[in-house]
Amino acid sequence: MPEPRPRVLVVLHGAEPGRALARFLDAHGFDCVPVRDTESALNALGQERADCLVCEARAAGLDGLAVLDRARERQPALCAVMLANAETRAVALEAVRRGAYDFQAEPLDREKLLATLQLGLTHQRLAERVVEMEGRLDRQFGLRALTGHSRVIQRVRDQVRHLAATRAPVLLEGEPGTGKSVVARALHHNGPRRERRFERVRCGELPVSVLEAELFGSEPAGSRGAIERADGGTLFVDEVDRSSAPVQVRLLRLLQDRAFERVGGSRVRRAELRVIAACDGDLADAVRAGRFREDLYDVLAVTRVHLPPLRERLEDLPLLVEDLVRAANREHGRRVPGVTVGVLDRLAQHHWPGNVSELKNVIDGMVATARGRKALGPESLPDALRGEHSAGERLEITVGMTRESAERQLVEATLSHTRGDKRRAAAMLGMGLKTLYRRLERWGRT
Repeated sequence: MPEPRPRVLVVLHGAEPGRALARFLDAHGFDCVPVRDTESALNALGQERADCLVCEARAAGLDGLAVLDRARERQPALCAVMLANAETRAVALEAVRRGAYDFQAEPLDREKLLATLQLGLTHQRLAERVVEMEGRLDRQFGLRALTGHSRVIQRVRDQVRHLAATRAPVLLEGEPGTGKSVVARALHHNGPRRERRFERVRCGELPVSVLEAELFGSEPAGSRGAIERADGGTLFVDEVDRSSAPVQVRLLRLLQDRAFERVGGSRVRRAELRVIAACDGDLADAVRAGRFREDLYDVLAVTRVHLPPLRERLEDLPLLVEDLVRAANREHGRRVPGVTVGVLDRLAQHHWPGNVSELKNVIDGMVATARGRKALGPESLPDALRGEHSAGERLEITVGMTRESAERQLVEATLSHTRGDKRRAAAMLGMGLKTLYRRLERWGRT
């Protein structure tokens, strides 16, 4: 399908000049709406969006600045060209200060105007693309990436919002797959360093000598390390608990003095960056076991963020699944609308040892193999998750039983099935955790 023609509002005091210019632009790929005064221009802007505006700066019954302001309210990236003579040149310059793309002197050069509008439309599309990309970045790396309404994830969001603007080191702790890299990027993306580089180094993936060179650079090879590449930005040291003793000594000096040397070099270099470290579990355990320096831990642990496992925030499952389905649709070119209640029920029964990363892999596989545009049912689940479902305890509801009694029996049976795990039971029942607690309090259970 061909792209729609750009719409240009032509506002000229004389009727014939306006119609003549409209015919010229129409012949060169524009849809033109010619009007003669301020009122007609404002009415036209109120009815339909304009991509471009060609307007006289000032004439009888025509206030070009008023038209420009209204047009930019409707379309901030509007390509506006103001036409001016010697007497109205100052008005045209003021229009440029208010956001007009250009102004041109009368008598009008149509070919020059055409070239200006075409170039302005190119810039407009680029600006819209930048806004779209910023929105996608915010969804991917901003606070919205921390999906969920549970109390534990709200606490994490509050911590990220508070810490993002600071330069203090941050220690992220949590089980594998809980989203530590997502939080690290959110801290970077929501802080003053977002325009600078974000460098991630995973200590557990590299041998000691390679890790040192990757972090600090190599003088013999003349190569910069992640610290120099991230200067002014953020360095994310993942799996810091698996770093060697020499690397820990170098990191401590970097944090305390902002100084370091490349491997094999003696020249002292400096870097102004933010350090975010992460480990799987509790870093204090590594300190007690003698695998991690206590003084480095003290510097890193000034600000700590604990990432909760998925099993402790099962009420977030529906939102997480919705976001992951949307992302998988983009990745695989699918149009899956979501999953059924049966799928959510079975997902809520799983223990999720791999946390959100494991859930992402499950949803990604389900969407990738989906056919058609219907919601994914239990048959699309991996075998391991399909096998977890069982009929469980049978409930008998008798005629005359009150709704309160039936609901209590269902809640108690579900709690028995989850071995008292209230978060999991609430997710299976499709109710909020607070609602479940209120029911149990009313029934004299805690």
